[in-house]
Amino acid sequence: MLELRVCALDHPDAVRLNDDIQAYYREVYGDGDVTVLVPEQFSAPRGRYLIGYDPGGAPVATGAWRPVDATDEDPVLRDGDAEIKRMYVVPAARGSGHARTLLAELERTAADAGRRRMILETGTAQPDAMSLYRACGYHPIGRFGTYRDDHHSRCFGKPLRE
Repeated sequence: MLELRVCALDHPDAVRLNDDIQAYYREVYGDGDVTVLVPEQFSAPRGRYLIGYDPGGAPVATGAWRPVDATDEDPVLRDGDAEIKRMYVVPAARGSGHARTLLAELERTAADAGRRRMILETGTAQPDAMSLYRACGYHPIGRFGTYRDDHHSRCFGKPLRE
């Protein structure tokens, strides 16, 4: 069972998990994620940052969404989008369904906040992540934001309200 808690981006468990994520990115991509994250973007009710704890109280999963809207510079983005950031499950806890649980809660809270579509970016070095998102109803969309010109990036979207 995974206990999900709303936390701030600068919470000690969030910092530790984000450090783990960056180390993983350096391992598989050769560099960390260059996306600038502003803590206020993830503050409820506009955004959400979640940490999942196992029954022993250890932080084992993290995920967040932040609001994004259409811009003239980025035709992929739409008003009402919510961008998933920092989805991660520690290696020892993978395969337990934590990512699906976390993803479902991110989708629910984004929809409750009035967001209409969930979008995300992952990369070619993360085939398991791409499989998860496809299995959860996400479909490929154009590359956006920082990753617009990165040919290793794969972007996905899913309507939150039909």
